[in-house]
Amino acid sequence: MRFQDRAEAGRALADRLAQIEWHDPVVLALPRGGVPVAVPVGMRLGAPVEVFVARKVGLPGHEELGIGAVAEGLDEMVTGEIAGRLGLDPRLLGELAARERSELRRRVAAYRGGRPLPRLTGRDVIVIDDGLATGVTTEAAAQAVRAAEPRRLVLAVPVCANDSRLRLGGVADWVVCLFAPDDLGSVGRWYDDFQQVTDEEVVDLLAVARASRRLSELSTTRSSGGEGPR
Repeated sequence: MRFQDRAEAGRALADRLAQIEWHDPVVLALPRGGVPVAVPVGMRLGAPVEVFVARKVGLPGHEELGIGAVAEGLDEMVTGEIAGRLGLDPRLLGELAARERSELRRRVAAYRGGRPLPRLTGRDVIVIDDGLATGVTTEAAAQAVRAAEPRRLVLAVPVCANDSRLRLGGVADWVVCLFAPDDLGSVGRWYDDFQQVTDEEVVDLLAVARASRRLSELSTTRSSGGEGPR
């Protein structure tokens, strides 16, 4: 299975998730790549879509290799198995985490512009990314979201490493993955178009999702005989 781009992957994921009965769902996208996947899901489920920011902490000199991750609302860095195997100095890990927290705060401000997160307590929360490799960033996000006491916490991705899916099954209530190849390699291998998503695209996609939800709510109000918002 391959995907043309993240939007196509989002539509395929939406097809799968639409088969499930949800209770007051909210969709949280991990930026940047998770946003174009999450928007079709939110629109299909009639659920609000918002970003939840988590940042991979990369190994110096090999930043693409995630040794840990930080997430908004989470005080401690989540460290991956690689960090333990390498025996990295805790002071170095602290410095790396502090640098990523600074970028995390910038992204929260840039993407949400002061908007608070939707209420998560008692709701079905679906955390979405464009793929799951080591899974350490998604794990940090899941731990942070779990603290808000959702009714059900679901991680949903188009493609994933099977070992990461099994491990994260201990953090989330359910992990939905459309395709788990034995030789995942990089997530980008499974997309024809895996260009980096920009900050501007994230903001625009979230605005589209909010506008779509407002139209849906207005249509529902009118069809039920209400006057709609004034």
